[in-house]
Amino acid sequence: MSVFVRLFRDSPRMVNFTLYCRSCIETDEALKDCFETTVWEELCGPHGEDIDRLTDCITDYINFCVENTVPTRKVRCFSNNKPWITPEIKALLKEKKRAFKSGNKEELRAVQKELRRNIRQGKTSYKRKLEEKLQQNNVSGVWRGLRTITGYNEPSTQAEGDQTWVNDLNLFFNRFDQLPTLSPPLLHLTTPTPIVPHPDTSDDSARSPLTSPTPTLPLTKAQVRKQLSRTKARKASGPDGISPRLLRTCADELCSVMLYMFSLSLKLGKVPQLWKTSCVVPVPKTSRPTDFKDYRPVALTSHLMKTMERLVLTHLRPMVSQSMDPLQFAYQPGIGVEDAVIFLLDRALSHLDQTGSSVRVTFFDFSSAFNTIQPLLLRDKLVHMGVDQHLSAWMLDYLSNRLQYVRSRHCESDMIVCNTGAPQGTVLAPFLFTVYTADFMSSSASCHLQKFSDDSAVVGLIMDDDDREYRELIQNFVDWCQRNYLQINAGKTKELVVDFRRHTHSTIAPVNIQGRDIERVDSYKYLGVHLNNKLDWSHNTEALYKKGQSRLYLLRRLRSFGVQGSLLKTFYDSVVASAIFYGAVCWCSSISAAEKKRLEKLVKKASSVLGLPLDSMQEVGERRMVAKLSSMMENDAHPMYESVSSLCSSFSVRLRHPKCLKERHRRSFLPAAVRQYNLSCSQ
Repeated sequence: MSVFVRLFRDSPRMVNFTLYCRSCIETDEALKDCFETTVWEELCGPHGEDIDRLTDCITDYINFCVENTVPTRKVRCFSNNKPWITPEIKALLKEKKRAFKSGNKEELRAVQKELRRNIRQGKTSYKRKLEEKLQQNNVSGVWRGLRTITGYNEPSTQAEGDQTWVNDLNLFFNRFDQLPTLSPPLLHLTTPTPIVPHPDTSDDSARSPLTSPTPTLPLTKAQVRKQLSRTKARKASGPDGISPRLLRTCADELCSVMLYMFSLSLKLGKVPQLWKTSCVVPVPKTSRPTDFKDYRPVALTSHLMKTMERLVLTHLRPMVSQSMDPLQFAYQPGIGVEDAVIFLLDRALSHLDQTGSSVRVTFFDFSSAFNTIQPLLLRDKLVHMGVDQHLSAWMLDYLSNRLQYVRSRHCESDMIVCNTGAPQGTVLAPFLFTVYTADFMSSSASCHLQKFSDDSAVVGLIMDDDDREYRELIQNFVDWCQRNYLQINAGKTKELVVDFRRHTHSTIAPVNIQGRDIERVDSYKYLGVHLNNKLDWSHNTEALYKKGQSRLYLLRRLRSFGVQGSLLKTFYDSVVASAIFYGAVCWCSSISAAEKKRLEKLVKKASSVLGLPLDSMQEVGERRMVAKLSSMMENDAHPMYESVSSLCSSFSVRLRHPKCLKERHRRSFLPAAVRQYNLSCSQ
C-alpha cells in the first residue's frame, strides 16, 4: 500500500492523520483510467488563452478526480509508542503495573520475563521488515526505520503563534519588497498567433487530441513526461493541493495537458497566479527562536510550477553559460564545495611562499539573498546575456506579483503580494541568483572574488602591506551590491588574515563596510570547512571529531538492535563516513599526525562496531585526491584547469611537480595530488 498523508491536527500525545490509502493495483489504475478517458480539449477550449482560468479549471478537475477515486480513512496514532509495540505488549505492561501494585513478586517476575520476550520478538519482527524494505529498494522506508531505532528526533519545523504573529512574520519576510523604478518592459507581448500543432518526438504523440501552442522553448511531451515521473513523491503538496505522488503515478496520462499549459504560459509570457502562490513555512534556524530573524522562510509552491521550472532551467542554463562568472563554483557540472576551498587555498599558499606576503579574505554575508532579486534588473541582465525576450518576459512575470502567506501550526496569515525575489524552495531561485550576480566578476594576480551561490569571498594576496587593490575591490563590490539592491549583513561579514611573518611592520586597519568595521576572526566556517589564520586544520579536525562521535552513537544503537551487516554498512557510509570525511580532499594531505590519528580512531571504532575492515583515512583521502585531480584535467571550465594542464608532460602521462618553497605548500592539495597521481600511474 502506498499512501498520501495530510496532517490536520496535532496534540502532545496524539496525532490524527487523514490517510489517502491507494492500492497500487486498484486505485492507481482507476485514476489512470479517469485521466486517460478525459477529453482535455473540452476542458481547455472554453478558456481560450486565459491561463489563470484554465489553470484553476484543470486543478479543480484533478482534485475532483482524486476525491472521488481515492478512499479516505482516519487513523489515530500515539506518538510515544514505538512501531514494535503490539497490543499484546500493551496488555503485558498493564499486567506488570497490576502485579507491582499487588506486591506479588513471583507474578511480577513472570510478567517481566514474558514482557521481555515479547519485546524481543517485536523488535525482531520490526528488524525483518526493515531488511525486506532494503531488499525491495525502499530506501525512504529503511531510513525512517533507522531513525526510529536510533531515537533520532528531527528538529521541529512547526512554528507557533497567533493570527497577529503570522501576519507580522509575513510582513517581515516581505521586507525587501522595494521595487525600484527602472526602465519599462523591453517587450510588450501581443495576442498570440493561432494555436498550431507542436512537433513532438515521442512515440505516442497521436494519443492526445490537444495541440500545444508554439512556445519560445521547444518543449516536447517526452520531456514533460520525464519531469513529471521524476517528481519526489514524498514532498508536501503546494497551495493547489495536487499531490506529487499523483503527478508521478499518472505522468503518462497528464503529460499532454501539462504540455499544453506550459506551452501556453511560455507563449503568453505569463505564469498562472495559482502557480505563483507560495505557502511560506517558517523553519527555525535555532533551537529556541526569539525573533523573526531566527526563522528561515521556506516556500511550498505548486509541483506543476516546479516541473515547469525544471524544464525552463534545462534550456536556460546553456543560454547563459558563456556569460557566467568563471569563479562561480555553484551549480556547475563537476564543480562543488571542495573545488571552491581548494582554489582559495592554492592561491593563498602559492602567494605565502614569497617573502613579505600575507593573505586577507573577507567572507560576505547577505540578508535573504534570494528574496532581494529585483525582477526588472534580472530581466535586463537576461536579455543582455542573449536570452530570448519572450523567455525574459516570462521570467519577469514569474518573479512579480507573487501571492504569499505564512502557515504556522494552528493558523495562517493573510495573503500579501510580493514583487521582489524568488522564494526559497523554488527550483529556479538558486540559479537565478547566480545569473543576477554574474555581471560582477574580478580576478587578477593579487585579488579575486569567488562565489558559491550567495557565499562570496574577496581574497587579497598582499605584498608588503600594500592592500589598496584589495580594499578597492571590496568597495567596488559593496557599491555594486547597493546598485543591485543586495543587502550585505555587515554584522555577519567576517575577515580572516593569514600572516606568517614574525614581525608585523604596521597595524592592519580593519575593512570598513557601510560605516561599520568588519570583525576580524581567527577561524571561519566556509562552506562547511573550518579555516583558521594558521591554515593548520586544527579547528576543522575538532569539529569533524565531535560530529563523528555523535554519529557513532547512532551506529552503536543500531547494532544493539540486531540490524544486519549490510544495513549497518549503508548507515556508516551515508551518515558516519560522510561526516568524518567531509571535505577530505582539502585537508587529508596537510593535517598533522596527531589530528590524523584522532580521526583514524573514529574509523577503527566504527570498524569494531561493524565487525569488518574499513578503508583508513589515508586510503580514502588518496583515492579522492586522484579522482578530483582527474576531474580537473578533464573539465576545461574548471578554474584550476590551466594550473593543472601546465603540469602535464609531453613525454609521459605523469605530471610535473609544482614549485613549492615551503612545507605547508608542499603538503597542500595540488602537490600532494600530483604525487599520488604519479604513483598510481607507475603502478
